[in-house]
Amino acid sequence: MILEVKNLEVSYGAIQALHGISFEVEEGEIVTLIGANGAGKSTTLRTISGLIRPKSGEVRYEGVDITRAAPHKIVAMGLGHVPEGRRVFPMMTVRENLEMGAFVAPKGVVQDRMAQVFERFPRLKERQRQLAGTLSGGEQQMLAMGRALMTAPKLLLLDEPSMGLSPLLVQEIFKIIQEINARGTTVLLVEQNANMALSIAHRAYVLETGRVVLSGDAKELRENPAVRSAYLGQVSDAG
Repeated sequence: MILEVKNLEVSYGAIQALHGISFEVEEGEIVTLIGANGAGKSTTLRTISGLIRPKSGEVRYEGVDITRAAPHKIVAMGLGHVPEGRRVFPMMTVRENLEMGAFVAPKGVVQDRMAQVFERFPRLKERQRQLAGTLSGGEQQMLAMGRALMTAPKLLLLDEPSMGLSPLLVQEIFKIIQEINARGTTVLLVEQNANMALSIAHRAYVLETGRVVLSGDAKELRENPAVRSAYLGQVSDAG
């Protein structure tokens, strides 16, 4: 088991965002969290990566309790996070953004890892001296993913990678996610496009107002009438 989340509770002041959620991710899987806006998906990822401290509960990564570990220590353990909205450094070049992603990596591996990122994202290689803020939305998403891959993560958290992208670019990004997973990186995916997420995931959890209300095989959930009606824009045959 690479990730275990147990009875996680998170509050923003008086507002409780997560109500004791529990789930797990096996090594080698793509697991997706789906749900409406405000369901607690991004809060879950930010808590796992140490950006938010939970009120109670536990996060275990490779058997180690990381619930209250500092974010940079969590990154150094092999957990990468691509945040919602990409969050690239706009006044730094593509190359400098990637170098920032490698801040916990040994110096001797940085150039090799950058070469691997450029191989996976040829457009970033073409634009390596360009300011990140001048890239298109799709290119910024590739840069955010490439920056996280500079740490050679065992587990990659992806928060809304398709947000604001054209349908063609969404297809491209999801193909890249599958390739990253096929090369050995476990993926925990938060995605508003539930249909796309369920089409590539092995398993899925459905969140509603900070609670896990459904879980199971992603393909089976994709055919579940309640899921189809609520998240896939399709009404069941029963009406």
